[in-house]
Amino acid sequence: MSGHGDLVLVDKRDDGVAIVRLNRPEALNALSLPVRQGLATAFSSLHDDETVRCIVLRGDEKAFAAGADLKDMAQMKMTDMIRRRSERYWNTVASTPQPVIAAVTGFALGGGLELAMMCDIIVVGEEAQLGQPEIRVGIIPGAGGTQRLPRAVGKYMAMKMCLTGKPITGREAFAAGLASECVPDDQVFETAEKMATTIARMPPFSAMAIKEAINQGASASLEAGLALERKALHTMFATEDKQEGMEAFIEKRRPDFQGK
Repeated sequence: MSGHGDLVLVDKRDDGVAIVRLNRPEALNALSLPVRQGLATAFSSLHDDETVRCIVLRGDEKAFAAGADLKDMAQMKMTDMIRRRSERYWNTVASTPQPVIAAVTGFALGGGLELAMMCDIIVVGEEAQLGQPEIRVGIIPGAGGTQRLPRAVGKYMAMKMCLTGKPITGREAFAAGLASECVPDDQVFETAEKMATTIARMPPFSAMAIKEAINQGASASLEAGLALERKALHTMFATEDKQEGMEAFIEKRRPDFQGK
């Protein structure tokens, strides 16, 4: 396990799964600038690592991440925020080519929920608390809360969450379409890691192409999205993994995908 200032820990396993863990428990993993920089460093280090096929992003039992660090922001002015350009750090997480699973337990509030929504799959604990409470401190969500949230749950649920600042439970999040799976709180990490192991066994070019097609297609017209999908499908026929997958299916054996 390696640390990025010890605020973000990275554990690369032998099965192609990397665990990225927020490690600021005394502040419920609040996303201070050093934490965001640590996240960017961690994800940058995994971006081009061909041994990593799936990433799990997690906090601890009490909190995935309880939002921005308000002590850090309380005295900041507009020009300070502009100069900070913290979107650079967020973009590193959102643009990672490998599938990323958020394992959400405890609090995922403000920037914490926005961080989870940058991931591709969200496994949530039943009693987790997810919300965008920024309006309660005089600001608005600024790392995707007004954009990714309505795309996940629809305009009216997103308006309610952002305008009241009230969190919803993991169960409610799953019912609203804001989570891929909802399990008892003490099963979240195990469930996310099992899912990551399953994905890591898949052909990595297929996994990355599916992620790109879904993400890019979401903001494209249906026709453009279908064209993108077709081109991505065609490129799979140039991979050795396509041959291996189809031959293994015909021969009724388990495929061994090499990422070639």
